[in-house]
Amino acid sequence: MKRKELAFKTLLVVLPCLLLFACRREQKQVSGPLYRDATYGGETVRVENAHMRLEVYKRLTGWGWVEIFDANGTMMAVLDHLGEVDPVGTGRVFPLRLESQEYRLDKGEFGQRLTFPVQMKWYDAMRETRWAESPWVTPHLEGTVTITLEPDAARAKLVYDLHPVKPFSARYIRGLWLKVGAGSFGVAKTDGLFPGVDWVIGDEWSSGTDYMQHPHALRVVPHPYKASAPVLAVSYKGTAVGLAWDPMATVMSGKRYVQPVYASPNFVDRANNHLMGLSLPSAAWGIQENRLPTHTKEPKGDIELAPGTPIRIEAEVFLAKGNSLDALVAWVKRNGLPEPPQPRYSLTEALDRIARAYNNNLWHEGRGWGRTPEQARLHIPAFLERYAKEGSDIETLKSIKAKLDWIRQQPPPPRTGRGGLANFPQWDNEARLEHGRQLLSYQRADGSFAYDPEGRHKGDLIQIAAALHKPLGRPGDTGLDLNMQPAMELFALAELTGERRFRNAARKALDYCMRMERPDGGDWWETPLPSANLLAAGNAAIAYYLGHRAFNDQRYLDKAIYWIRALLAFTHLWQPEQVVSLYNTKPCLNQTMYYGSSWVDNHVQWEVLRVFAQSAQLGIEWGQIDPEIDWNRYHRGVTVAVLRWMVDSKDPSHPGTPPGADAERAKKGLMDTFFYDVHDSVKGDYRGALIDPATIAANIYAVLDRK
Repeated sequence: MKRKELAFKTLLVVLPCLLLFACRREQKQVSGPLYRDATYGGETVRVENAHMRLEVYKRLTGWGWVEIFDANGTMMAVLDHLGEVDPVGTGRVFPLRLESQEYRLDKGEFGQRLTFPVQMKWYDAMRETRWAESPWVTPHLEGTVTITLEPDAARAKLVYDLHPVKPFSARYIRGLWLKVGAGSFGVAKTDGLFPGVDWVIGDEWSSGTDYMQHPHALRVVPHPYKASAPVLAVSYKGTAVGLAWDPMATVMSGKRYVQPVYASPNFVDRANNHLMGLSLPSAAWGIQENRLPTHTKEPKGDIELAPGTPIRIEAEVFLAKGNSLDALVAWVKRNGLPEPPQPRYSLTEALDRIARAYNNNLWHEGRGWGRTPEQARLHIPAFLERYAKEGSDIETLKSIKAKLDWIRQQPPPPRTGRGGLANFPQWDNEARLEHGRQLLSYQRADGSFAYDPEGRHKGDLIQIAAALHKPLGRPGDTGLDLNMQPAMELFALAELTGERRFRNAARKALDYCMRMERPDGGDWWETPLPSANLLAAGNAAIAYYLGHRAFNDQRYLDKAIYWIRALLAFTHLWQPEQVVSLYNTKPCLNQTMYYGSSWVDNHVQWEVLRVFAQSAQLGIEWGQIDPEIDWNRYHRGVTVAVLRWMVDSKDPSHPGTPPGADAERAKKGLMDTFFYDVHDSVKGDYRGALIDPATIAANIYAVLDRK
């Protein structure tokens, strides 16, 4: 009897605990929304796979908003609504959402698809107010929003198909309005990336004034042509949230270019999260750049809507392991790199043109090669050695060979300049050793190389920047490229001289930079030191691969692949209709001297060409090293692209403006085959200094060799 009583009493104690545990466990599984800025209507629908979970909630007024979770159950982002419209003339101060009273869930090989029939109309709760007779009580815009979670990927496709029912004007239509970190990690982030526009790390603000000044610093609603790839990303602790779209898709009435919006932190909504959005109208055709339409009347560019003018927005939200660059790389892997367009000239014809320019305009009898007699020197461009053996223009080939023979008979010119990989093979061994010892004298005990604006990094623009605003960098600062450039040279010198200490010093520089994830320190002669830079990424890729080659260290190979992939963040991977930009590259995401040229607005091609010319010189084949990305196509793309930049005095349609010093020479054809420094990403014209075409020829040979 006592045993039964004891068992019964134990059950009375244990049972409530078990029930409480079960309730809490169940509550954890279906605890309701985490997002605090929406009123929950009590209904939830979920779609999920092994990689991603979407929970869609119903507001009191209708479906819905979407909470997005990764495989570990961390809420990464919130889709604030199924769409939002700000119609003109409603007499109220808030926009109207696209909401649905029902949904349909379909499952198949495509994954899981939720379809919401949506309407834009007055809220039922307002019917009894003074707006009861408003014409907006009846729907003016309706359609469907579909959310499709793929079967085995952390990727969801969203399609907005909307149709005006009545004519009306709207200040804006917002499709995806993704708030990364909302309801979870807030404004914390590892990094954020808007390719070609912004790359921020830690607590930096996008559109910040760290590397630019207003008005150029404001990049929240840039002209769509400035986006080098249609991807937005924010990462946090090893997971990146990406938003991608087709920039050439027709969104309404024959208009393309849906408008990307990017704010990290979310200064648009003044909220503790990060905003990645797509909206209409676009800065390409409807609104002023960086003037986001709100429910105020100030920005002009209202959208006129009427029956028969459908609206369609397609995009995808995805998760990727790693940081924001990994999100961009994941998008490239899925979609592949675009096929380069037909070249302005065939590659062999371009070689012939460049060789003829060196044989005629750039040759100065008794002096050597240069754009003017005063600038001519006896240096032999490497590509000419090869052209003299296998060029297709026989007469030019013979003449160049004679010029080369003459130069070889002259006394060697004195060594000048800071060196460089292209020059080392022509130096004698003592000159190589001297240069290597000089580099070692600059290296600090921790392996790094310091910025020295009063010494070896001194330049006019650096002094002007420091006097006008603030220093481009402070003495003793360092950065990726400040270490990678000497590391590359030390590895090359070690190979040529056999000096192990050069190789070991280079390794120390690599180890120092292992923690870095955003390329910086390049273009130190004119731009802020810590800002994102293409040349820094390319030099780092080469340096780390040389380190892998020298020490067989897998860490260095991984870093080499990471840094060569960083070039994708600067490369134009889509083609607008009006401006030919495919495979053009942004050099950096900053502004010269803080107040000069904005490189977010402009392309520069010489830096990416140098990276691949040096890679070819060192026998580095990125297509073999990183086969997941088609680097052979990429290299062909950036090489074909620069042919568009070349001066051709017989092409009156070319939108180029030579600088004053070369304008008259260009008219006479004396600058043919030189290429411009700058291409405007929106206007499409070419300008800036004219650059020697030898690097074009070096890249053409490298591309042709693969065939």
